[in-house]
Amino acid sequence: QVQLVESGGGLVQPGGSLRVSCAASGTIFSINAMGWYRQAPGKQRELVATTSSGGRTSKYADSVKGRFTISRDNAKNTVYLQMNSLKPEDTAVYYCNAAIINFNGVEYMYWGQGTQVTVSS
Repeated sequence: QVQLVESGGGLVQPGGSLRVSCAASGTIFSINAMGWYRQAPGKQRELVATTSSGGRTSKYADSVKGRFTISRDNAKNTVYLQMNSLKPEDTAVYYCNAAIINFNGVEYMYWGQGTQVTVSS
């Protein structure tokens, strides 16, 4: 059984910063890619950022490039999203996603429950 638990969401003013975290726990052999997605009301879920297993390769949505930074701590099975210069249009539920390999060598995709980020004055 594997769980992804997000934390760190909340209310922040435009131009502010916030960091969300996602910790994976359970029966984990290793973790490949990890990422963050978001879904605003009335919109489809969209990719925000992903990072490779070693954290050396990251990709970002054009809308967040230069403002958001994804990182991971493999010792803690945790991925972070540092969000700076936040805009009202960043308001959404943020979900983490991880490709987790079990001890049988099978990879499964897991999702967290989501954390609300609201950017408003």
